[in-house]
Amino acid sequence: MKRTQCLSVTFTLVAALLPCRLAVGQEQGFEVTVTNLTHGQQFTPILVASHSEGVHLFDLGSSASSQLATLAQEGNTAPLAALLAGLPEVKDIAVSAGLLDPGKSVTIFVGAGGRFDRVSLAAMLIPTNDGFFAVNDTEGPDEDRALTLYSPAYDAGAEVNDELCASIPGPFFVECGGPGGGAMVGGGEGYVHIHEGIHGIGDLKPALRDWRNPVAQITIRRAR
Repeated sequence: MKRTQCLSVTFTLVAALLPCRLAVGQEQGFEVTVTNLTHGQQFTPILVASHSEGVHLFDLGSSASSQLATLAQEGNTAPLAALLAGLPEVKDIAVSAGLLDPGKSVTIFVGAGGRFDRVSLAAMLIPTNDGFFAVNDTEGPDEDRALTLYSPAYDAGAEVNDELCASIPGPFFVECGGPGGGAMVGGGEGYVHIHEGIHGIGDLKPALRDWRNPVAQITIRRAR
């Protein structure tokens, strides 16, 4: 089965359906800065949520939700954002714009305050089949300090890592001679685990695309 839309079309649709801020006018919150530490992977738009304790995007060793699997396979944040927006434990949701290239950073603001003092975030790595990075239910810092975290690459376990251009969405890739195809192949491990990286079993070249964990640096600061 083909993905219904390529990654660039997904970004356009998400932008139409989901503003970069789902809640506006917040004066208190967190500034979340994400830096891409890889040399050959891009990050799709990054979903950031502020919430109270106990909201988990995933649990290692357990099956990914369909909403997280969609993010990890397609880079589409809309289903996960809609799921979180329906939870009373969630205060605010924001999504960054466009792709984040290797070595680049982006800062995203989410409103917070009171019991809504936790942060979670996630985004897909491309080109991968269903790789992503994430922060899962982390307590935000006090006003006088910043909290810096490092995320490994996770595998959603939703599809086999065939590393084929036909199976991976995205823009132009050298190995593919153009954009990825985005066919969902299924047959994954069935649970979220640490990603094993790119091994050259398909079209992707490890010399260009592989990484050594961590893949992302995340710095969270209290903002007013």
